[in-house]
Amino acid sequence: MHDAPYIRPPRLDAILADARRAEFAMSCEDRTGSLLATLAASKPGGHFVELGTGVGAGAAWLAAGMTADARLTTVEADKDVQAIARRHLGDDPRIEFVHADADAWLTEQQPTPAFDFAYVDCRPGKYLRLTDLLALLKPGALYVVDDMLPQATWPEDHQPRVDGFLERLPDVPNWRATPMNWASGLVVAARI
Repeated sequence: MHDAPYIRPPRLDAILADARRAEFAMSCEDRTGSLLATLAASKPGGHFVELGTGVGAGAAWLAAGMTADARLTTVEADKDVQAIARRHLGDDPRIEFVHADADAWLTEQQPTPAFDFAYVDCRPGKYLRLTDLLALLKPGALYVVDDMLPQATWPEDHQPRVDGFLERLPDVPNWRATPMNWASGLVVAARI
């Protein structure tokens, strides 16, 4: 058995080519993306949030699994990086691109459950403000983070953040989480 994806989003190769040209090295890898698409398919008509659009690789995978009536709100602070995602995915009416710092975006949200799925690929919602993000998730909502295993793009002081996040997982109320030593290192959790 191998764990390579059976199907890749049609625009992914062009997104990743643009990422290389822009020297952006933080896109989700294919195994993570394939899992995102599979999990997205479990939420028909769902409202998804992605914190950290990057160049749009994660959004492409999520969109590949979403139904036609699902919606994705994807938030990115770097306008130039998000422009790559907009160029490739901007014609998908299911996707709303928000140019904002994820921390500020979380502050602006009403603390009422609105989302069925959260994919977090930045510090807010993972290492910072986790409680605030969880307040936006409906019961049964899925929460996915990646890059829990060492990455070449990590700053030198990043490992303690990861260790602290993983140590706090068992104490987070109202959710069931599974850390996975697979792909880039994942946590998949469900809001209960």
